[in-house]
Amino acid sequence: MSGAVLGVLFFLTSASGPSASQPQQAITLKPASVIQDGSIVSIEYTLTDDAGAVLDSSVGKEPLTYIQGAGQIVGGLEREMNGLKVGDRKKVKVSPQDGYGVVSEKAFQEIPREKVPVEAQKAGASFLTRSGDGRVMPIRIREVRDRTVVVDLNHPLAGKTLHFDVTVKDIKAAETK
Repeated sequence: MSGAVLGVLFFLTSASGPSASQPQQAITLKPASVIQDGSIVSIEYTLTDDAGAVLDSSVGKEPLTYIQGAGQIVGGLEREMNGLKVGDRKKVKVSPQDGYGVVSEKAFQEIPREKVPVEAQKAGASFLTRSGDGRVMPIRIREVRDRTVVVDLNHPLAGKTLHFDVTVKDIKAAETK
């Protein structure tokens, strides 16, 4: 998070909107010394698998910003971030259970072939679709049969041990006035 955000004010109101009987509270962001629950944290990271292949990285891009303790990043990494300071660098190994979970057989589903784009009808292919509630979700093809396709709805990183190389770039604390 850039230093420009430091002076930004946010206004909290009830879910029904502001009213004359409910005063608004201003929240300012101030630099913080260590990561703790509620901290707004910006990190630079590289994520690799067991073989060392890079799966994702923010190096050379905008840092990833999240709220510590809000479950916005994988639990195993979030737990290891507590107590770190700006400039700290840490290598974190996250097991599947503390990352994107183990592979679930329940996440393999058989669907009619006509519901899958023709170009995606091959084992290993993937495409994006919308769930019933409107979320975009990735689907991977596990097997193509005569009339159906077996799809894998597990997260693409389910079952994988994740290796993060993280550098803390910024820490802010919210202060209510």
